[in-house]
Amino acid sequence: MTGLLLTLAACQSRTSPPACPAPPPAFTIRHPEWAKQASIYEVNIRQYTPEGTFRAFERHLPRLDSMGVGILWLMPVHPIGQEKRKGTLGSYYSVQDYRAVNPEMGSMDDLRHLVDAAHSHGMHVILDWVANHTSWDSKLVQEHPEWFTRNAQGQFVPPVADWQDVIDLDFSKPELRRYMTESMAYWVREAGVDGFRADVAGLVPTDFWNDTRRELEKIKPVFLLAEWDELHDPPFLQPGEFNPNSRLLEKAFDATYALRLRYLLDSIARGQQPVAALDGYLQAERAKYPAGVYLMNFTSSHDINSWSGTEYERLGANVLPQAVLAALLPGIPMVYSGQEAALNKRLKFFDKDPIPWNGYPLQSFYTTLLQLKKRNPALANGDACAEFTRLPTPASAYAFVRRSGANQVLVAVNMGPEPLDIAIPQAWRGAYHDVFANQPYMLAPGASLPVDAHGYRVLEKPSEPVQ
Repeated sequence: MTGLLLTLAACQSRTSPPACPAPPPAFTIRHPEWAKQASIYEVNIRQYTPEGTFRAFERHLPRLDSMGVGILWLMPVHPIGQEKRKGTLGSYYSVQDYRAVNPEMGSMDDLRHLVDAAHSHGMHVILDWVANHTSWDSKLVQEHPEWFTRNAQGQFVPPVADWQDVIDLDFSKPELRRYMTESMAYWVREAGVDGFRADVAGLVPTDFWNDTRRELEKIKPVFLLAEWDELHDPPFLQPGEFNPNSRLLEKAFDATYALRLRYLLDSIARGQQPVAALDGYLQAERAKYPAGVYLMNFTSSHDINSWSGTEYERLGANVLPQAVLAALLPGIPMVYSGQEAALNKRLKFFDKDPIPWNGYPLQSFYTTLLQLKKRNPALANGDACAEFTRLPTPASAYAFVRRSGANQVLVAVNMGPEPLDIAIPQAWRGAYHDVFANQPYMLAPGASLPVDAHGYRVLEKPSEPVQ
């Protein structure tokens, strides 16, 4: 059993009032209030339904609302280029026109209807935005070829060698920057979206994002998610190409990916690193970022599922305990389309390949996690006053308590093949609600917390009774 008792908290004392640290002066980002307890759900419109349309997806909104989703991230909705297209339908990320809707998905009115319907359910919508590159036959190539990067022979070039269906934009051009910012503002005004997920955000100059955030905030509060992680080299870049000082989270973005955590969880599942390596990750995160920063935790995504493998390929028997960690560790959690269906196939990226929903076998599991995240202030995103306390466990387990005021959540996962009894320190004993069993649970003096092999336990102590 590890003897480590790690507290990653702004306020470590349990007797004195919390002293919440102010963010460093460079961090001027102000997160929208509606993101405080939110989880993200990534929507793959093409594969979500047999129709692959906004209207067909809209029928799922009541289910996702009841599941506890706060932010819907729509993968790119723009027309897709034809030239050098991959597969029969092409990549969402080969954008042909930044100010149009992919007709395969529906019309602009259909998108507006979807956004309005999501808002009526209390959810917010962000669009996937591909600022770094366009298709070879994009509207910008035709109208502004001078806005693109060229090689020594004067030819257009892909931003990454493997991305042969797209070409790189040159952000040294002030006119391009202005056009891109105005295009993003267009979708906020005209479609009512609440922000963006920025594809390969670190390949675009940070000052562009800073300026764009400022312009978007003039319309309404927005949420910006960057596909980047300053704690981990992006896998598609060569050594030396990574910019570790992009500083995306200071002024522009509410959140970036927790890529380093994702790769660590895979390594733990393969037995390449011990479970306790999570402690080093959390310490590195806190050394890099202040407590108010959001990093997005996840076990699958469109890229991971299609190119690295399903959760079941990568994580094996630890799919569910790792999903519990992704949802309840500090950070903003993300669920990918089909995870609630126990999706156990790699979805085709460039062709039609609908998700087999199979009666949503994990709907209840994700509902329990996301509704807990939504209601309990101890799990709030970026709360600089909250406490995170790591509890001692056997080597195959990981346990912690998150606490804010009178609210606390105790989490224990077992990633080993044998059941465990975890001794809980006296300070954290008492009356709880077992959220998965949906019944009271008493951690009595001298008793231990049993956790099944490849299992999990989540105990909640809310300030108000759970309904």
